[in-house]
Amino acid sequence: MRISDECHDCLTKLAHQASAFATADAALCEDSRRAAEKVINEKLKPGVVSIEVAAPMHQVIKHVTGNQDPYRKFKDIEIDEARKLFSMVRGSYREDFVEYLRLAAMGNAIDFFRPIGELRKEACKNRLEFTIDDSRLLEGKVKNSRLVLYLADNTGEAFFDMPLLNLMRRYARTIYVVKELPVQNDITIADIRKAGLQKEAGQVMTTGTATPGVLLTLASDEFKKAFEEADFIFTKGMGYYEALDEQEPRGRIFFCLKAKCGPVARSLGVPLNSYVAKLH
Repeated sequence: MRISDECHDCLTKLAHQASAFATADAALCEDSRRAAEKVINEKLKPGVVSIEVAAPMHQVIKHVTGNQDPYRKFKDIEIDEARKLFSMVRGSYREDFVEYLRLAAMGNAIDFFRPIGELRKEACKNRLEFTIDDSRLLEGKVKNSRLVLYLADNTGEAFFDMPLLNLMRRYARTIYVVKELPVQNDITIADIRKAGLQKEAGQVMTTGTATPGVLLTLASDEFKKAFEEADFIFTKGMGYYEALDEQEPRGRIFFCLKAKCGPVARSLGVPLNSYVAKLH
């Protein structure tokens, strides 16, 4: 998905937020914001993908502040709150591909942009419905695959991912894919350990990057090989949609996300904050 005019303000807001999270030193925070805004202004051009701007922006914030994981405090809070939310709603979803897909999608509502009270309210209301709903196709895709990649998104979502991940593993070799290094609140192997999910997560691979979503040009050789070999690729979150929606549609990539911003919602043709389960 190509960048839109609205992305400038969103990226600038994100740069300010990440800089503030990275350091309590006001002068250093200002230096970080300025450096990040310079990257945005240089990289944000028509035709680029937002990740091509966000990735170097985050990298310069880490470099200027010396903080390699600016969202660490918030990820720890997210892990604790997500664990509680998951325990509250888990019993409402029976063992079934469509049910567990809804549960996994609910996890995509959890991120550092939203107050925890809103998350609790949303998690405990009636189960979500998909505005684009290819959920009935998921089971057949998994059962007809030998290798499945499950591309994870935010740290707190991991609890909500586990039921679907392990149901997939009954029928296909399924690898849980996380980020190599911290970026925003995206999940890493270290976060899986902090959440106490090492055993349940099973076989884990990284993209080899510290980028929202993934740019295949920057990904590790191991990930690129697995991406090419996988029969089916299940992705969580807007970052993967933005990065991979221009791949040739051939029924191999499944997008599961909440459309949290206008450009993504318009690209998908759905109202803002809609849930989407889309086979690509």
